[in-house]
Amino acid sequence: MTSRFKPARTGAAVAGVAAMIMMAAAIPASAEPATGKVDRDLDVIGYQVNVGDDWLSDLNTNLIGFRLSDGTVLSMYCVEIETDIDADHEMVEQPWDAYPNADSPFHENRAEINWVLHHGYPAQSLDALAGVLPAAPNDGIDVLEAIAATQAAVWHYSDGTDLNRDDPLSGDGSDEAAAADALALYDYLTGDANVGIGDQPTPALEVDPTTLSGAAGTRIGPFTVTTTGSVDELTADLPDGVQITDADGNELAADAIENGTELYLDVPAGAVEGSGTFELTASARVDTGRLFVGRNYDEHPTQSLIVATAEESQIAVTAGAEWTATPPTTTTPGATPAPQPKNTAELAETGASVVAPIVIGVVLIGAGVGSLLFLRRRRERA
Repeated sequence: MTSRFKPARTGAAVAGVAAMIMMAAAIPASAEPATGKVDRDLDVIGYQVNVGDDWLSDLNTNLIGFRLSDGTVLSMYCVEIETDIDADHEMVEQPWDAYPNADSPFHENRAEINWVLHHGYPAQSLDALAGVLPAAPNDGIDVLEAIAATQAAVWHYSDGTDLNRDDPLSGDGSDEAAAADALALYDYLTGDANVGIGDQPTPALEVDPTTLSGAAGTRIGPFTVTTTGSVDELTADLPDGVQITDADGNELAADAIENGTELYLDVPAGAVEGSGTFELTASARVDTGRLFVGRNYDEHPTQSLIVATAEESQIAVTAGAEWTATPPTTTTPGATPAPQPKNTAELAETGASVVAPIVIGVVLIGAGVGSLLFLRRRRERA
C-alpha cells in the first residue's frame, strides 16, 4: 500500500517531540543525596593485617578520609579489596542494592557489616571496645589495633577474607600484645554477638521519585521525602499558579516537611502544557553504614566505601514534574443544546430525485399531445 506524506501531521509530531525534549530537559534525571571524594590526607592509619597466604597478605588498614561536596569530612572503611582507590574520582551515596559487584559476599552479609560498623571503631570508643572483650586487653585497645580489627572484620563479610590467626598483624610497631588485642576484637566483631543490623540506614536526604507527569487540573504526586535531618529551605521554579501542597491541597513550607512527608505539585485546570522543579535543602546526617560508589563505576571503577561514622552535612536534592494541558470544553455547562439543522444537502438530493420524473413525464405528455395535433392537421388538409 502506498502511503501519502502528510506534512501537517508530520510537523505536529515533530513539534510534539520537541516539546517533550524541552520538558524532559527541565526535569532532573536523578537526585543525588550526597557526593564527595576520598581525601587521603585525612586518613587515620591502622596496623597492617594478614588475611591470607597470597597477594592479599599484609594489607594496609586505614580509616579512610572522605570529603563531601560541602566540605563535611566523613570516615570510611573499604568494602572492595581488589579495586584500587581513585582519590580524584567522584563518589555518590547509594543504597546497598547499588553495590557494583553482583558476586560479592557484600550482598548476603550487609546486615553483619552494618553491625560491625556500629559496634567497632570509631562508632564505639576505645574504652567501650576494651570493655566488651572477654579477656582484658594488654594496656587497653589503641587506635591502630581498633582500626585493624574493625577493617579486617568488615572485609571478612564484604570480601570473604579471614584474619590469619597465627600472624594477624604485620608492619612496624606491631608486636604479640598488639596482635592479641586486634585478634580478640576481630573475634568479637565476627562472633556470635554479631546478629546483624538489617535495617538499611536512612539516606541523608532523598526525594522519590525524582520525576513525575500528569495533567493540568490535578495534583501530581506524591513525592516522598526521606531524611535523617531537618529541611531548612524549599525553593521552586514553577509557573504562576502551580503550588507545592500536601494531598489535601494545602500549600507547604519548608518547616512543614520532614522524614516521610509527601509533596504534590498542584497544577490549576487552566494551566498550559509545561513543567517545573523544586529543591529541598536539609541539614542531615550521612549515617553510619551508608554506601558510596564511584560515579559511572562500569566505565571507571574505584573502590566502594562504607561510612564508619555519622556526620551532619548540608545537602540539597531536586525533583519535578511535567504536565499536559486540559482540553477545552466546548459546551457551556447547563445550557440547552441547540437544535441540530437538517441535512439540507440530503433534502436537496431527495427533492431532485422526486421532481425529475414528474418533469420528464410532463415533457413526454406534451410531446405526445403535440404529435397528435400535428397528425390531425395533416389529415384535415388532405
